[in-house]
Amino acid sequence: MRDSAPGAPAGPEDWPADTRTTLALNLTGTFDWDLDTGSLHLDDGGLAVFDLRPDEFDGRPAKLIDRLPRSEWTRLDAMVTQAMKDGRPRYGLYFRIRCRDGTLRWTHSQGRILRDPWGRAHRIIGIVRDATDELTGATGGNTPDTERHREASVVEETTAALANARSVRDVIDVLESARGVGRLGAVSLMMGFVEGNHLRQIAEGRTTSLVPELEFTRLDADFPMSEVVRTMTPRFFVSQQEFAARYPRLWPYIAPLNASAAAYLPLIAQGRAIGAIGLLFRDKYSFTPGEETLLTALTSTIAQSLQRAMLYEQEMELAESLQRFMLPHTIPSVAGLRSEVSYRPARQGRDIGGDWYDVIPLPGGRIAAVIGDVQGHDTHAAAVMGQLRIVLRAYAAEGHAASTVLARASTFLHDLDTDRFATCLYAEADPATGWLRLVRAGHLDPLLLSTDGLCRVLPVAGALPLGLPHLGPSDFPVTSLELAVGETLVMFTDGLVEQPRVDLDDGIRELVDAVGRGPEDLRLLADWVCEQPGGRSGVDDLALVLLRRETAPMPQPGRRLHQRVAAGDLKAIAGVRRLARSAVRSWNADSCADAVELVTQELTVNALRHTTGDALVTFRLLDGGDRRVRVEVEDGSTDPPKLSADEDIGLTGRGMLLVDRLADVWGVERQGSGKSVWAEFVAPTHYGEPEGPEPSP
Repeated sequence: MRDSAPGAPAGPEDWPADTRTTLALNLTGTFDWDLDTGSLHLDDGGLAVFDLRPDEFDGRPAKLIDRLPRSEWTRLDAMVTQAMKDGRPRYGLYFRIRCRDGTLRWTHSQGRILRDPWGRAHRIIGIVRDATDELTGATGGNTPDTERHREASVVEETTAALANARSVRDVIDVLESARGVGRLGAVSLMMGFVEGNHLRQIAEGRTTSLVPELEFTRLDADFPMSEVVRTMTPRFFVSQQEFAARYPRLWPYIAPLNASAAAYLPLIAQGRAIGAIGLLFRDKYSFTPGEETLLTALTSTIAQSLQRAMLYEQEMELAESLQRFMLPHTIPSVAGLRSEVSYRPARQGRDIGGDWYDVIPLPGGRIAAVIGDVQGHDTHAAAVMGQLRIVLRAYAAEGHAASTVLARASTFLHDLDTDRFATCLYAEADPATGWLRLVRAGHLDPLLLSTDGLCRVLPVAGALPLGLPHLGPSDFPVTSLELAVGETLVMFTDGLVEQPRVDLDDGIRELVDAVGRGPEDLRLLADWVCEQPGGRSGVDDLALVLLRRETAPMPQPGRRLHQRVAAGDLKAIAGVRRLARSAVRSWNADSCADAVELVTQELTVNALRHTTGDALVTFRLLDGGDRRVRVEVEDGSTDPPKLSADEDIGLTGRGMLLVDRLADVWGVERQGSGKSVWAEFVAPTHYGEPEGPEPSP
């Protein structure tokens, strides 16, 4: 051992000795760390403790990292940071540094934390000293007490860290970190799990190469970890010769680590060995009874943590599999529209969530994008989510209006007799026109990303969440707008914007910024948004749906006809009926001609009799999985038509009751200061070109 620091005087010439001489003779130096500027001053004694020459240190703390093993630097940084956060005035700890010749030696640091009037730490003044003699017992000081304190600290810190480990990887990271077995001097960690009659290695240590059989070995193999699992008894080796003689096949792979001692211990939980752990040490030539007891106690704690982590991972895998099974496996492709979806399970807690998404092909070549969140984070929420998604998909595929789809889904959820409600955002898109119809039930507003990269929140009329009683289509207002070519609708659940102790509006602003800065490609954009650092805390799952209008289809003559009827002009009804029949015949949909003609008459008469102003009648042919004829009658009133059995049946027949019976599906949409009442009729499969000229509006 060294008796003095490089360049220190042999002894004091004057009595009493000055401070500098005293510090140098006791292998001690001082430091002054300015936290505001990041500058660190080390005197000559401090440089000697770190085995640095003055020209090798530039005043930056990062320069000292080269002198500390990574685990020691991590522990030192964590301890000092925690002392500053806790408001403590001082700290003290032991750590190891790596000397110029590669050897490790113990060092002790003690610092006084200076704070400003507001309590913020801005400066640390302290000492560093060589503690090698103190901890090896060469000085005959309080080594036993110090060693017992260190061992107790190892057990306490390792146990506390393992308590927060949720996965097997977390356990291994704790053991390999500064809080783990490295504090006992171990330079390599190996670990294996029992699987049937084999031992599968999950932590490989730091050997330059591995024996192939070690990755998956039989329990009766002649290897140390297999042996301690069989016997459930630890093995300690304190010489290279002993290890090489006992395991000659393994020794060539261990020798490059220059280990002088090894400890192999079984991992026992609930009376059985679930695996084994191996530790290699340098510059160690014996294990005291206290050290053997300490290692045995630690492995018991490690085994309990590993068993708990394995159960947690199994439950998480089951929960995530259930969640993903209930989500759609494929997304339909629709000409003119591109959609991308993404789902991320929660990474904290074992419960699954009720977030879901869906993209549904609709009659007439349209598409519906849905995103929602069932209340709760458990299997009950996931089960409700699965049922609600399927029911909502069925209602949408039947061609019902957006408000009707959500009203019926809400009734279904209420009738389930569950205490859960759900939020939902439903968007129906027509690629031919770019027209969007959105209904929002207690959910967050979507975002709209324009072609120039500008992203903003898109306000959508809100309604109560699904599952509440007595909600009908009129309780779910529709917001309509045109999606321009290149624009993207962004639908998401709150897991993407909610963070603990962060205002929801701030989270939404961060999302708006992230979407605006994201890549242009839709798939890359979905990954970018979900993987933003700090964008989510992991306490909740999240779902994302992106819907982009890519191209505007070529116009198809004869597929849309308009006729405006003046206010009160009931004589014009005959012309509207002729136009309806002519359009249907030209589209080879004769089988529904009578129904279309009669419903057009009822809708038009209803608009003229019960509203003021003109009525606009529109006929469309919708192509898709099934061809449909759609009739729309727009007027200037926002009052929806009433469906009742005792309606006046004079001039208008049975009115809206007749429309309900004849149309395959019908609905009402609010449009600015008015509304549009529409009805759709399934037409036969297109079997030829229209006969004769197209009707003119």
